[in-house]
Amino acid sequence: MDENHDDFQRIEASRDILISAIAQTMVIYGVTPSVGRIYGTLYFADKPLNLDEIKDEVAMSKGSVSTGLRELLDTEMVIKVWKKGERKDHFIAEKDFFRNFFAFFVKILRQERNIISRANEQVEGTLQDIAANGESDEAKEMAQKDLADIEQTNVYFDWTLKLANAMESGDIFNFIPKHNQEGDDTGNNENSSRNH
Repeated sequence: MDENHDDFQRIEASRDILISAIAQTMVIYGVTPSVGRIYGTLYFADKPLNLDEIKDEVAMSKGSVSTGLRELLDTEMVIKVWKKGERKDHFIAEKDFFRNFFAFFVKILRQERNIISRANEQVEGTLQDIAANGESDEAKEMAQKDLADIEQTNVYFDWTLKLANAMESGDIFNFIPKHNQEGDDTGNNENSSRNH
């Protein structure tokens, strides 16, 4: 019995190391290490956890856990699930790292595109007017150069939109296959935590 207990302690210690690593890497996704700790705790949880259970596991205030969960729900890294006979919300981690990666980058690509596209739309008319009707050749040339730069950003953003669409549809795996333990290298593994 002592060996069993020792094994469970070693597993728990290993999970703590992995949860800490996940928490540290979550900074890349724009969340704090404490929010990453919530994700890591849910990732290794054997069952869906409610707010109080998460609070006890991560030793954070209920308000901080609630805020962290909202952030993780917004980024689709955590999923709210219904548990029969329970009134409290329960949560599980989205364990498909491909999905998490794509959701994050698609969001960033679309935000970047929207910000720059709005700015381009604001200035294009002015620059076109100066390029066509400017009072000096130097001003016309500067406006034409800026318009050419805007066109290059449009080419870039058209490409990033195609990339985002390929990530969302899974078509990206036709070009860069993922390999998993079942030997499915098509990227069409449907065994994400959403199906559990």
